[in-house]
Amino acid sequence: MKMEKDEYETVYAVTATFGLDFSKKKGIVPVEIVRDLDKEGSIPEKMVRVRGAELSIGKFGDFFLDRYEVTNKQYKEFVDSGAYRDRKYWKHEFFKDGRALSWEEAMAEFIDQTGRPGPATWKAGNYPEGGEDHPVSGVSWYEAAAYAEFVGKTLPTGYHWDLARVEPSPWAEYTNFFNQLYPLSNFKDEGPASVGSHPGMTLYGAYDMAGNVREWCWNESQKGRVIRGGAWNDTTYMFLNWSQSPPFDRSPKNGFRCTLYPGSSNMPEKAQDPLQISKAPDFYSIEPVPDPIFQVYKEQYAYDKTDLNVQIEQRDENAKDWVQETITFDTAYGEERMMAHLFLPKNTLPPYQTVVYFPGAGSMLQESSKDLDQYYEFVKFLSFLVTSGRAVFYPVYEGTFERRKTVSGSHQYSEHRIHQVQDLMRSIDYLETRSDINGQKLAYFGVSWGAWTAPIILAVEERLKTGILYVGGLRSSGLPEVNPINFVTRVKAPILMLNGKYDMSFSLENSVKPMYDLLGTPDEDKELKVYEMDHFVPLNELIRETLTWLDRYLGPVR
Repeated sequence: MKMEKDEYETVYAVTATFGLDFSKKKGIVPVEIVRDLDKEGSIPEKMVRVRGAELSIGKFGDFFLDRYEVTNKQYKEFVDSGAYRDRKYWKHEFFKDGRALSWEEAMAEFIDQTGRPGPATWKAGNYPEGGEDHPVSGVSWYEAAAYAEFVGKTLPTGYHWDLARVEPSPWAEYTNFFNQLYPLSNFKDEGPASVGSHPGMTLYGAYDMAGNVREWCWNESQKGRVIRGGAWNDTTYMFLNWSQSPPFDRSPKNGFRCTLYPGSSNMPEKAQDPLQISKAPDFYSIEPVPDPIFQVYKEQYAYDKTDLNVQIEQRDENAKDWVQETITFDTAYGEERMMAHLFLPKNTLPPYQTVVYFPGAGSMLQESSKDLDQYYEFVKFLSFLVTSGRAVFYPVYEGTFERRKTVSGSHQYSEHRIHQVQDLMRSIDYLETRSDINGQKLAYFGVSWGAWTAPIILAVEERLKTGILYVGGLRSSGLPEVNPINFVTRVKAPILMLNGKYDMSFSLENSVKPMYDLLGTPDEDKELKVYEMDHFVPLNELIRETLTWLDRYLGPVR
């Protein structure tokens, strides 16, 4: 929406026109759309006003946020002013790997590729040619904070960043953003783009908060400083997640924008405090249920092997590297049908080794699996498997894509999770009917949500010969029959885990390592690879480790 009035600054706003309230008969309720207009010239240049709100830690007043991420051109003014030699902009004590650094030691870290002061992505004190409007990247938290001091602003707290991103409003607001904002944002895996060149705008008219570069925030965290929004090569739901990185990290993914807080009582005292992470359960001290009870739980996933009633809905041979089939068949429950997408490689001969996929949580917020070969999870996580000679099977699980649904209550959640596992098992039933699939060489690949779900699946489905778990870990959730803690020790298949050291979704110490240690897989058949990343593993590492693992446990492709 565009709101304008003579003698006032024009306001651009993105908002849902409805919300969800399940206490009402129809469930759909109107949303009041309110924006404040500022007199012309009264709002800081290239900033937007963000409305304050009441959050769990207190009341936040209105504030101003940069409309765009800080650009290379803007940051060069900071560099050229001699700011890297002027201590007045560097207000914070330098800590790296638990040790305090002197001013001289810290400045020696903040150099470009040629040893000149400046971002790690620059050379000879300058940004890449043609990149003046790209967001500055390759900067540490300290450099971002010093620049903010230079321009008389500050870095936003993680809470302020959240308020600028999405209103604390009904669930529909989130789903609208997941469905509408991501396709308009820079998650293209091709590097940063000029600020504002992608039309993805958040609620108050700020661009590129989703994707492009991730953005440093003020707060300390367990292992560094908070960083938000996700970068061009991150999974899209990192726009929602809180993340962290060491304050000296100068990844090409790191950029920032600044904020201004008018007034003296603009925020609660806790807003700038170190981020407090909820205490995770001690998984090592939780006793899984005994075998007789586990067998009762396992039986809940069993079903009668009725006819699949398979229908090949579509076969597309136009892609260079694969044939894609869209298939429907009966589920194991009710009288429902489910859909699945099969990608067959063109560069190898059948019968194909096949990877059965369980996606990240983003699939729960997508409306359709049409054009799945262009969906970011297939492009990033699966296409290399097909081009290297293995088939990929991507079921549309209950609760995802066309089968989205709202689940409430612990018993309904249990039934929902059991159905999802049965969807995967039913998918294997189908694969076993095909002569071009090698039913003895099936692997499981779970990403984030799929990696968290893996202990249940791999404990009840023995036809999967190995599992690859990408950025996942243990979580205690649901009733005992769907709680992974009761399944993880029963997993015997070889397991490869790939995780980020700074992941706040699955803590390395409290979630990842407990999953790895508690797996019932023999030590020689499980491996945990940890990277200096958050909820992300470099693509080259994902490809190398995954293909090596599959060659080891399924054998090289023909």
